[in-house]
Amino acid sequence: MQIIDEPENRLESLLRLAATEPAHRPEFYQLLLQSPLFVLGEAEAVAEDGEQVAQGSNLSLLHWEKADGSTVIPVFTSLQAMYESIDADESYLEIPAQALFEMTLGEELVLNPDSEYGKELMPTEIESLLTGNVGQQALERVVEQSTEVTIGQPEHYPVQLVDSLTTLFSKHDNVSAAYLGLIHDAGQDEHPNLIIALQGEGDLQAVIQEAGAVAWDTTEDEEVVDFIIIEQGDEGIAEYFLNETKPFYERRWGSKMEPYKEPGKA
Repeated sequence: MQIIDEPENRLESLLRLAATEPAHRPEFYQLLLQSPLFVLGEAEAVAEDGEQVAQGSNLSLLHWEKADGSTVIPVFTSLQAMYESIDADESYLEIPAQALFEMTLGEELVLNPDSEYGKELMPTEIESLLTGNVGQQALERVVEQSTEVTIGQPEHYPVQLVDSLTTLFSKHDNVSAAYLGLIHDAGQDEHPNLIIALQGEGDLQAVIQEAGAVAWDTTEDEEVVDFIIIEQGDEGIAEYFLNETKPFYERRWGSKMEPYKEPGKA
């Protein structure tokens, strides 16, 4: 069996980071879909450059049996990761991830099995990945009339949420600042919920979609987190964030700020 000693690639680095930090998961999924993957098996045809599978090939992929009797398809991020999981020489193929996911749709895959940071890819997760909807998606809510709300700061500071969002926002140069609050719209919600206000430029809605998935992974089950885009000079809710709070994230610092505390309160 061939022995390979390769440094960790970017996809493997993100897989390792995403295992413990939700802020890296959106980038991991995006890169995964764009990456070549290695599988054990054979194809009717290969491209001229060797092991790269030609489009339209029929695949015969090796399945591994799980303890419960069901099967999974082992998938690898590199030849190094593949050779660490097998005991003998095996035929293998290199396939673009998107093409592989489309070919095997409906089956369970496991990425880098037997490694410290392996990941199961369930059929529903793969289907969502192919449609660009992995993770809990942020839903847009339009307020069509003047609404009276109360807003302040949460009694219990959401440390994990803030830390993960800080890491996420530092990946996006178009986010200049982020603020935290607690808002209650009695006409819409029974309980108050966290709200994150973003300042920046460009496509902040795309950032909010990623932030919504991160918030889902770092808060209690079914806890709602609202996101709002604000600009200098805005009125209403924006005035509270701009005039009465400090951002927990600022682009020029790129790190978490101290929690805002109202004057006179410990």
